[in-house]
Amino acid sequence: MEPPIPQPSANPRAEYVRRLEAWKTTQALYESQHRSLGVAQLVLGAVTLLVIGLALAAKLISVLWVLAPLFAIVVLAIFHERVLKRRGRSSRTVAYYERALARIDNRWIGTGETGERFQSAAHPYSRDLDIFGVGSLFELLSTARTRVGQETLAQWLLAPASPDQVHSRQAAVADLRTRLDLREDLAVLAEEAHSLAPADALAAWGEGNPLLASRLLRFASALLAALWLLSLAVWMVWGLGYPALAISAVNVSLNLAYRRRVGKAVSATESAAHDLGLFAAVLARLEAEKFAAPKLVDLREALQSQGRPPSFRIARLNRLMEYLDSRRNLIVKSIDLFVLWTLQCACAVEAWRKQAGPAVRLWLATVGEFEALSALGGYAYEHPADIFPEFVETSPCFEAEGLAHPLLPDRDAVRNDLRLGGDLRVIIISGPNMAGKSTLVRAVGINAVLAQCGAPVRARRMRLSPLAVGASICVLDSLQGGISRFYAEIRRLKQIIDLTQGPLAVLFLLDEFLQGTNSQDRRLGAEAMVRSLVQRGAIGLVTTHDLALAQIADALGPRAANAHFQDRLADGKLIFDYRLQPGVVETSNALNLMRSIGLDV
Repeated sequence: MEPPIPQPSANPRAEYVRRLEAWKTTQALYESQHRSLGVAQLVLGAVTLLVIGLALAAKLISVLWVLAPLFAIVVLAIFHERVLKRRGRSSRTVAYYERALARIDNRWIGTGETGERFQSAAHPYSRDLDIFGVGSLFELLSTARTRVGQETLAQWLLAPASPDQVHSRQAAVADLRTRLDLREDLAVLAEEAHSLAPADALAAWGEGNPLLASRLLRFASALLAALWLLSLAVWMVWGLGYPALAISAVNVSLNLAYRRRVGKAVSATESAAHDLGLFAAVLARLEAEKFAAPKLVDLREALQSQGRPPSFRIARLNRLMEYLDSRRNLIVKSIDLFVLWTLQCACAVEAWRKQAGPAVRLWLATVGEFEALSALGGYAYEHPADIFPEFVETSPCFEAEGLAHPLLPDRDAVRNDLRLGGDLRVIIISGPNMAGKSTLVRAVGINAVLAQCGAPVRARRMRLSPLAVGASICVLDSLQGGISRFYAEIRRLKQIIDLTQGPLAVLFLLDEFLQGTNSQDRRLGAEAMVRSLVQRGAIGLVTTHDLALAQIADALGPRAANAHFQDRLADGKLIFDYRLQPGVVETSNALNLMRSIGLDV
């Protein structure tokens, strides 16, 4: 039984609440059925014992009467198993909508997949823009269930796509935006996945050379196992033990002869084949969906193949892996030498690899793209005010109206306008502490990342050209590596300079850079750095407390401009409006902040 789900509404929160309440009602129903069936099975167990007692001890009824309660127990057990599965699905669905509401209500931080494993200190912006980690963009976006879906989304956030790719993804995200049923199904198809193995391991295994590809070996092992069982029957019925002894010797010899190759094949398979049940379920759900966006149609068609669909083939591999795992069972383990169970299972898995293995990489890539696009579709649905940006050929360009940081609650975010491009290549932003300089720089960077992976952005309007983002905002020292913060920072600046040699114009974001040196060196170094970036065709933002750096704009002429944030003191409290304004800041709040926490200055 599934709840009557209403069609998606324009209000995502109201829609989620309606669906959550419907599934909570269903969950409660299955929980009640679970308890009732448990009690009924206990009662039938007692009745079975009573019937056995009446039949054997009191001899009042035939012992055949015990078949009735036993049959009822079996029927109830089958029905109970179905109820438990449906209760599990309803519980996962309730959790899914509770997480969705937490995202809308800004209670999501620390509750999702953080993507820490994708973090790299060497990346030009991932740490600086909070792409991964607790409270990161990845945690907000990612609803992917499979490893390959998470890996695909991470790759999209780490590197810009071409405008053609972005446009196709935007159309796909718009198509997926209102497909709540599809996103719900993908989220709750199977139990939680626990594998930490990269998805590429399964693809590489599928493309490898089978180690036990001989059809003759597979046929012979099955035949010898059947003959061994038959020889046991002959021994028991006619008392002839020589056939059993002879076939046992043959089977043991064959097992020992292939022991090393079987071990190698089994080890390789178990290292690569994880979460196959989930993978098969996701494939089956996608095979059943009809799409309108060209990219989704192409991905759907990529799953079409001659013969059985990919979901069936992966499900079969999952069953073979379950058979292979059963070799650890005590009974199977005790007769494995004679029935060649591990050898037969390994041969079946290797036969599967030979037939379907080369297609696994394509299936994985298709599922990864579907899940990544679905995650962006969910984000688009939950943020209906966010817009798809426009890409222009004029390079470099970044223009935004009503720009805000997507990791801040929309009700708290202050929107600003910004224009970079044409003659204006760099804006030097000055301002007091806590006024909003770093937040604006991060907002520009993270929206550029969202735009170039195909997602909506937090702005009322946005135009940009393809850009390679480079940021120096959160550069850390390394005690283990013996690297100071200043040295780590200048290495990052060198990395940003190197980006200008690539095919894309660079968007550089420098927050309070070169603080680890004296003011004279800092001014000269900052001016030289910014001048070099501008000469290399880059655009960007520089924030500073040091008003001497505001002179950079004078040195660069029309290619640079000053802007600032400011504050005001009211009733002993600092008030910030977080509005970007033209010109150089004329106030400072350092002493006021120090006095506000009780420092005697």
